[in-house]
Amino acid sequence: MIQRELLDTAWVPDGEKLELYRHDKDFMIVLGHNELMSTRKWGSEEALATMSFERIKHARRPHMLIGGYGMGFTLRAALRVLPENGKATVVEIVPEIIEWAKGPMKELEAGCLDDPRVNLILSDVAPFIAGAEGDYDAILLDVDNGPDGLVREDNNVLYSKSGLRAAKRALTPDGVLAIWSAGPDPDFTRRLERAGFAVEERKVASRSNGKGPKHVIWFATIRE
Repeated sequence: MIQRELLDTAWVPDGEKLELYRHDKDFMIVLGHNELMSTRKWGSEEALATMSFERIKHARRPHMLIGGYGMGFTLRAALRVLPENGKATVVEIVPEIIEWAKGPMKELEAGCLDDPRVNLILSDVAPFIAGAEGDYDAILLDVDNGPDGLVREDNNVLYSKSGLRAAKRALTPDGVLAIWSAGPDPDFTRRLERAGFAVEERKVASRSNGKGPKHVIWFATIRE
């Protein structure tokens, strides 16, 4: 039996320890007992990008803000659908995540971070959103296992009343806020609605073949 091999560890600023493992040909990033991401399950991460783009495809120069690089599934899917004049700004708070992408997972990264449409920023996504105004056609958030600060307590601000107001300001009038979650959260749906969003909640298979557990993506657009 092939054993799981620990390749490296990293600490989320003001947060928890992340561990990068390899098992045979697969990689996984683990926080405690939670497998945050894996090369075995990535369908819903791709859907976060492709389904968001469907909602902004008429934008003249579509600009996506992607909160969290992870293993790059969302970014690579975004680059497949974005036009040549599109842009993807990726905000990642853990430098080692990018080092892993360009190191042991370089084959998976496949040069996506060097795409001229990509702007990589090593920062906390929350204040980055708070400082924007009408800059993004889509904001894609996959920095936790859902709308709570599992990886980093400070991430809770993203899903708070003030954080959702900041996201509204950062979006274009026809923009979309898309948030990935491992499961449903009715309270968060209501919080989005109270913040002035029209909300569509979609269940998406975790695997690209449509199998596996269902994850949830909220697509929130600004109500007129």
